[in-house]
Parts: sequence; C-alpha cells; structure tokens
Amino acid sequence: MTTADETLKLIALEREGLDVISAHAQNTCVKRGDMVWLPKQRRFVVAGMRYDWVAAKSGPAERVSSVLRFDRVLKVSRLGFTDDDKGRMLNLLAVTFQKTDPPAGMIVLAFADGALVRLDVECVEVELHDLEHRAPAESCPGHALSDPSTV
Repeated sequence: MTTADETLKLIALEREGLDVISAHAQNTCVKRGDMVWLPKQRRFVVAGMRYDWVAAKSGPAERVSSVLRFDRVLKVSRLGFTDDDKGRMLNLLAVTFQKTDPPAGMIVLAFADGALVRLDVECVEVELHDLEHRAPAESCPGHALSDPSTV
C-alpha cells in the first residue's frame, strides 16, 4: 500500500507483472509530448500523472507524477495521433502484452479516445516509478470530474 509519503516502484519481466503495472497505471493522464522514443537506448518512456488507486481508498483522490519505462524496444508504432499533437492530453486505460516469437512480442498502450501505441519488444522489461509530486485528482480525457468513481 502507498501513502502520500511513499512512492510506488514496480518492475515487470513477464505478462503477469505487466498486468499489475497496467492496473496501477489505469487512468494516468499523459501529455502526448511526454511520450519519448529513445531508439539508441531501445527505450520508450511515458511521463504522466497517475491516479493513485491505493491511496484513494483511505484518503483524498490524488494523482502522483510517475514514469513508465519500457526497455528492449525495437520499434514504435502509433495509431490515432501524430507528432503534431504534442500538447494533446491522453488518458491511459491499459497496457497489454501479446507474444509473437517468445519471449518477444508487442506491448500495446491503449488510450480512452482509441489512440494506441504499439511497442515491438525483445521481451517484457517495464518499470513504473512514482516521483514525489502529488496533486488533487482532476478530470482526464474520457472521464468527467463530477463522478469520482471515474477519475
């Protein structure tokens, strides 16, 4: 369990671990310009404001700044947005993995408006790491602020 004084750090090296990261990353607000492909490092990084599902059970609804790091990335494909959309806000719904030639496969980041990012990877190597900045939860694309259960 995390509190406002603790930070979450999760590492996934297989599909089941990625499912746990996906659950914690659900409804992360991400600015398009805060997704970066670093081909020389074979890394894809997503920075955003993650809804803290665990802390919300015992306290106020908050978002915490967090970074999702995907390693061993061979190729990145996008559907539903372009490089011109750098200021566009997206709501991350899920992160999934499909094997193609085990342990290689595709990691898919699905967003509320139907936009997708597909990462062709050698294997699952993902980290979700919270930073220290916290803020009251606000609405994110695809969810209205008036209903706290949909933040």
